Amino acid sequence: MHIRKAVITAAGWGTRFLPATKSQPKEMLPLLGKPIIQYSVEEAVACGVELVVIVTALGKRSMEDHFDRAFELEHFLEQHGKGKLAEEIRRVSNMVDICYVRQKEQLGLGHAVLTAKNVVGSEPFILFLPDDIFPDGATTLKKMMDICARYESSVLAVKEVPEEVVDRYGVIKPRKVEPRLYQAMELVEKPDREEAPSRLAIMGRYVLTPDIFRALELTRPGRGQEIQLTDGLQRLAHERTVYAYEFEGERYDAGTLKTWLETTIALALRDPELGPGLREYLGKLL
Repeated sequence: MHIRKAVITAAGWGTRFLPATKSQPKEMLPLLGKPIIQYSVEEAVACGVELVVIVTALGKRSMEDHFDRAFELEHFLEQHGKGKLAEEIRRVSNMVDICYVRQKEQLGLGHAVLTAKNVVGSEPFILFLPDDIFPDGATTLKKMMDICARYESSVLAVKEVPEEVVDRYGVIKPRKVEPRLYQAMELVEKPDREEAPSRLAIMGRYVLTPDIFRALELTRPGRGQEIQLTDGLQRLAHERTVYAYEFEGERYDAGTLKTWLETTIALALRDPELGPGLREYLGKLL
Protein backbone atom coordinates (compact mmCIF):
# COMPACT_ATOMS: atom_id res chain seq x y z
CA MET A 1 0.00 0.00 0.00
CA HIS A 2 1.42 3.34 -1.09
CA ILE A 3 0.59 6.21 1.24
CA ARG A 4 0.55 9.43 -0.77
CA LYS A 5 -0.25 12.06 1.86
CA ALA A 6 1.09 13.30 5.16
CA VAL A 7 -0.34 15.79 7.65
CA ILE A 8 1.86 17.96 9.87
CA THR A 9 0.14 19.85 12.66
CA ALA A 10 1.70 23.27 13.16
CA ALA A 11 -1.10 25.53 14.42
CA GLY A 12 -0.26 25.94 18.10
CA TRP A 13 0.64 29.21 19.78
CA GLY A 14 4.04 28.01 21.00
CA THR A 15 3.38 29.42 24.46
CA ARG A 16 6.24 27.47 26.04
CA PHE A 17 8.70 29.53 24.00
CA LEU A 18 7.24 32.99 24.55
CA PRO A 19 8.30 35.70 23.98
CA ALA A 20 10.46 34.17 21.22
CA THR A 21 7.33 32.85 19.47
CA LYS A 22 5.32 36.07 19.66
CA SER A 23 6.06 36.80 16.01
CA GLN A 24 7.87 33.63 14.91
CA PRO A 25 6.25 30.19 14.74
CA LYS A 26 7.70 27.65 17.11
CA GLU A 27 8.00 25.28 14.15
CA MET A 28 10.49 27.71 12.57
CA LEU A 29 12.89 27.71 15.50
CA PRO A 30 16.25 26.29 14.35
CA LEU A 31 17.60 22.87 15.10
CA LEU A 32 21.16 23.10 13.83
CA GLY A 33 20.80 24.59 10.33
CA LYS A 34 17.13 23.74 9.73
CA PRO A 35 13.83 24.82 11.23
CA ILE A 36 12.03 22.23 13.33
CA ILE A 37 9.30 21.60 10.77
CA GLN A 38 11.74 20.76 7.99
CA TYR A 39 12.71 17.55 9.77
CA SER A 40 9.13 16.27 9.46
CA VAL A 41 8.85 17.28 5.80
CA GLU A 42 12.10 15.52 4.93
CA GLU A 43 10.97 12.44 6.83
CA ALA A 44 7.72 12.40 4.86
CA VAL A 45 9.62 12.67 1.58
CA ALA A 46 11.88 9.77 2.61
CA CYS A 47 8.72 7.67 3.04
CA GLY A 48 7.56 8.38 -0.51
CA VAL A 49 4.89 10.93 0.37
CA GLU A 50 3.71 13.02 -2.60
CA LEU A 51 1.66 15.71 -0.82
CA VAL A 52 2.30 17.25 2.60
CA VAL A 53 -0.61 19.02 4.28
CA ILE A 54 0.51 21.49 6.93
CA VAL A 55 -2.18 22.55 9.40
CA THR A 56 -1.32 26.13 10.22
CA ALA A 57 -2.85 29.21 11.83
CA LEU A 58 -2.70 32.99 11.96
CA GLY A 59 0.86 34.32 12.04
CA LYS A 60 2.47 31.26 10.46
CA ARG A 61 3.22 32.59 6.98
CA SER A 62 6.98 32.22 7.43
CA MET A 63 6.54 28.43 7.09
CA GLU A 64 5.03 28.95 3.65
CA ASP A 65 7.85 31.31 2.69
CA HIS A 66 10.46 28.81 3.87
CA PHE A 67 9.24 26.09 1.50
CA ASP A 68 8.68 28.51 -1.41
CA ARG A 69 11.19 29.51 -4.08
CA ALA A 70 13.47 32.45 -3.30
CA PHE A 71 14.87 33.45 -6.69
CA GLU A 72 16.56 36.63 -5.49
CA LEU A 73 18.32 34.82 -2.65
CA GLU A 74 19.40 31.99 -4.94
CA HIS A 75 20.80 34.49 -7.44
CA PHE A 76 22.60 36.41 -4.70
CA LEU A 77 24.23 33.25 -3.37
CA GLU A 78 25.35 32.13 -6.82
CA GLN A 79 26.78 35.57 -7.60
CA HIS A 80 28.83 35.41 -4.40
CA GLY A 81 30.29 31.98 -5.04
CA LYS A 82 27.92 30.08 -2.75
CA GLY A 83 26.48 27.72 -5.32
CA LYS A 84 26.14 24.76 -2.96
CA LEU A 85 24.10 26.83 -0.54
CA ALA A 86 21.91 28.09 -3.39
CA GLU A 87 21.32 24.50 -4.46
CA GLU A 88 20.30 23.57 -0.92
CA ILE A 89 17.81 26.47 -0.87
CA ARG A 90 16.34 25.16 -4.15
CA ARG A 91 16.19 21.62 -2.80
CA VAL A 92 14.09 22.72 0.17
CA SER A 93 11.52 24.36 -2.09
CA ASN A 94 11.39 21.43 -4.55
CA MET A 95 11.23 18.51 -2.10
CA VAL A 96 7.51 17.82 -2.31
CA ASP A 97 4.17 19.47 -3.02
CA ILE A 98 2.89 21.24 0.09
CA CYS A 99 -0.52 22.71 0.78
CA TYR A 100 -1.69 24.61 3.84
CA VAL A 101 -5.00 24.54 5.71
CA ARG A 102 -5.79 26.78 8.65
CA GLN A 103 -7.09 25.74 12.03
CA LYS A 104 -9.07 28.88 12.78
CA GLU A 105 -9.63 28.08 16.46
CA GLN A 106 -7.32 26.42 18.99
CA LEU A 107 -9.61 23.47 19.75
CA GLY A 108 -7.06 20.71 20.20
CA LEU A 109 -4.92 18.26 18.24
CA GLY A 110 -7.90 16.17 17.21
CA HIS A 111 -9.58 19.26 15.77
CA ALA A 112 -6.36 20.18 13.93
CA VAL A 113 -6.33 16.74 12.29
CA LEU A 114 -9.99 17.16 11.32
CA THR A 115 -9.06 20.41 9.58
CA ALA A 116 -7.15 18.36 7.00
CA LYS A 117 -10.06 16.02 6.25
CA ASN A 118 -11.11 17.52 2.92
CA VAL A 119 -7.56 17.45 1.58
CA VAL A 120 -6.72 13.95 2.79
CA GLY A 121 -10.05 12.48 1.64
CA SER A 122 -10.56 8.73 1.88
CA GLU A 123 -6.88 7.74 1.91
CA PRO A 124 -4.64 6.51 4.71
CA PHE A 125 -2.09 9.11 5.73
CA ILE A 126 0.91 9.75 7.96
CA LEU A 127 0.49 12.22 10.81
CA PHE A 128 3.52 14.10 12.14
CA LEU A 129 3.76 16.08 15.36
CA PRO A 130 6.82 18.17 14.48
CA ASP A 131 7.97 18.68 18.08
CA ASP A 132 9.03 15.03 18.02
CA ILE A 133 12.32 14.54 16.18
CA PHE A 134 13.14 11.01 14.98
CA PRO A 135 16.70 10.81 13.59
CA ASP A 136 15.80 7.53 11.89
CA GLY A 137 12.11 8.27 11.50
CA ALA A 138 11.70 7.03 7.94
CA THR A 139 12.75 3.53 9.00
CA THR A 140 10.19 3.55 11.82
CA LEU A 141 7.43 4.89 9.58
CA LYS A 142 8.08 2.39 6.81
CA LYS A 143 7.62 -0.42 9.33
CA MET A 144 4.40 1.23 10.53
CA MET A 145 3.20 1.58 6.94
CA ASP A 146 3.82 -2.14 6.40
CA ILE A 147 1.77 -2.93 9.52
CA CYS A 148 -1.02 -0.64 8.32
CA ALA A 149 -1.08 -2.40 4.94
CA ARG A 150 -0.99 -5.86 6.50
CA TYR A 151 -3.79 -5.28 8.99
CA GLU A 152 -5.63 -2.42 7.22
CA SER A 153 -5.70 -0.51 10.50
CA SER A 154 -4.22 2.58 12.10
CA VAL A 155 -0.80 2.29 13.74
CA LEU A 156 0.73 4.48 16.47
CA ALA A 157 4.39 4.84 17.40
CA VAL A 158 4.93 4.07 21.09
CA LYS A 159 7.90 3.89 23.44
CA GLU A 160 8.24 2.93 27.09
CA VAL A 161 8.82 5.96 29.31
CA PRO A 162 9.71 6.28 33.00
CA GLU A 163 6.77 6.24 35.39
CA GLU A 164 7.49 9.79 36.59
CA VAL A 165 6.75 11.25 33.12
CA VAL A 166 3.91 8.98 31.98
CA ASP A 167 1.36 11.70 32.79
CA ARG A 168 2.78 13.87 29.99
CA TYR A 169 1.67 11.55 27.19
CA GLY A 170 -1.16 9.64 25.67
CA VAL A 171 -0.75 6.08 26.96
CA ILE A 172 -2.06 2.72 25.72
CA LYS A 173 -3.23 -0.44 27.43
CA PRO A 174 -1.40 -3.02 25.29
CA ARG A 175 -2.20 -6.56 24.18
CA LYS A 176 0.85 -8.11 22.57
CA VAL A 177 0.33 -9.30 19.00
CA GLU A 178 3.92 -10.04 17.99
CA PRO A 179 7.35 -8.73 19.01
CA ARG A 180 7.17 -4.91 19.31
CA LEU A 181 3.57 -4.84 18.05
CA TYR A 182 0.51 -4.42 20.28
CA GLN A 183 -3.20 -3.95 19.98
CA ALA A 184 -4.16 -0.74 21.76
CA MET A 185 -7.02 -1.94 23.96
CA GLU A 186 -7.42 1.47 25.62
CA LEU A 187 -5.91 4.88 25.00
CA VAL A 188 -5.79 7.53 27.72
CA GLU A 189 -4.61 11.13 27.32
CA LYS A 190 -2.18 12.23 30.07
CA PRO A 191 -3.40 9.87 32.80
CA ASP A 192 -2.54 10.28 36.45
CA ARG A 193 0.59 8.25 37.11
CA GLU A 194 -1.14 5.78 39.39
CA GLU A 195 -3.91 5.23 36.84
CA ALA A 196 -1.81 4.86 33.69
CA PRO A 197 -2.65 1.56 31.92
CA SER A 198 1.03 1.02 31.03
CA ARG A 199 4.22 2.97 30.44
CA LEU A 200 3.91 2.69 26.65
CA ALA A 201 3.50 6.30 25.56
CA ILE A 202 2.34 7.51 22.17
CA MET A 203 4.99 9.50 20.34
CA GLY A 204 4.49 11.92 17.47
CA ARG A 205 4.18 9.55 14.51
CA TYR A 206 0.95 7.92 13.33
CA VAL A 207 -0.17 6.03 10.26
CA LEU A 208 -3.92 6.56 10.20
CA THR A 209 -6.78 5.16 8.18
CA PRO A 210 -9.37 7.73 7.03
CA ASP A 211 -12.01 6.46 9.47
CA ILE A 212 -10.19 8.48 12.14
CA PHE A 213 -12.04 11.52 10.78
CA ARG A 214 -15.48 10.14 11.61
CA ALA A 215 -14.24 9.08 15.06
CA LEU A 216 -12.96 12.61 15.70
CA GLU A 217 -16.21 14.16 14.51
CA LEU A 218 -18.03 12.14 17.17
CA THR A 219 -15.48 12.90 19.91
CA ARG A 220 -16.52 15.37 22.57
CA PRO A 221 -14.01 17.81 24.07
CA GLY A 222 -11.90 16.18 26.76
CA ARG A 223 -8.86 17.30 28.74
CA GLY A 224 -8.50 21.07 28.53
CA GLN A 225 -11.89 21.28 26.81
CA GLU A 226 -10.13 20.32 23.58
CA ILE A 227 -10.84 17.58 21.05
CA GLN A 228 -8.02 15.18 21.84
CA LEU A 229 -6.61 12.90 19.14
CA THR A 230 -6.09 10.20 21.78
CA ASP A 231 -9.81 10.30 22.63
CA GLY A 232 -10.67 9.96 18.95
CA LEU A 233 -8.36 6.97 18.66
CA GLN A 234 -9.99 5.46 21.75
CA ARG A 235 -13.38 5.76 20.02
CA LEU A 236 -11.92 4.24 16.86
CA ALA A 237 -10.45 1.34 18.88
CA HIS A 238 -14.00 0.43 20.00
CA GLU A 239 -14.99 -0.05 16.36
CA ARG A 240 -11.89 -1.67 14.88
CA THR A 241 -8.41 -2.70 15.91
CA VAL A 242 -5.82 0.02 16.46
CA TYR A 243 -2.19 -1.09 16.62
CA ALA A 244 0.84 0.32 18.40
CA TYR A 245 4.39 -0.24 17.20
CA GLU A 246 7.14 -0.02 19.83
CA PHE A 247 9.87 1.54 17.73
CA GLU A 248 13.59 1.20 18.18
CA GLY A 249 16.05 4.06 18.05
CA GLU A 250 16.05 7.58 19.38
CA ARG A 251 13.30 10.17 19.61
CA TYR A 252 13.94 13.71 20.79
CA ASP A 253 11.49 16.30 22.08
CA ALA A 254 11.76 19.89 20.81
CA GLY A 255 8.52 21.03 22.46
CA THR A 256 9.88 22.98 25.45
CA LEU A 257 12.83 25.30 25.87
CA LYS A 258 14.69 22.73 27.98
CA THR A 259 14.08 19.79 25.65
CA TRP A 260 14.74 21.93 22.55
CA LEU A 261 18.16 22.77 23.99
CA GLU A 262 18.78 19.11 24.81
CA THR A 263 17.74 18.08 21.30
CA THR A 264 19.98 20.71 19.72
CA ILE A 265 22.95 19.44 21.69
CA ALA A 266 22.16 15.77 20.99
CA LEU A 267 21.84 16.34 17.23
CA ALA A 268 24.97 18.48 17.15
CA LEU A 269 26.97 15.77 18.91
CA ARG A 270 25.81 13.28 16.25
CA ASP A 271 26.95 15.61 13.47
CA PRO A 272 30.40 14.63 12.11
CA GLU A 273 31.41 18.27 11.56
CA LEU A 274 29.97 19.86 14.69
CA GLY A 275 30.29 16.96 17.11
CA PRO A 276 34.04 16.88 17.88
CA GLY A 277 34.36 20.61 18.51
CA LEU A 278 31.18 20.78 20.57
CA ARG A 279 32.24 17.81 22.67
CA GLU A 280 35.56 19.51 23.41
CA TYR A 281 33.77 22.78 24.29
CA LEU A 282 31.30 21.07 26.59
CA GLY A 283 34.18 19.29 28.27
CA LYS A 284 35.72 22.65 29.13
CA LEU A 285 32.44 23.92 30.56
CA LEU A 286 31.96 20.85 32.72
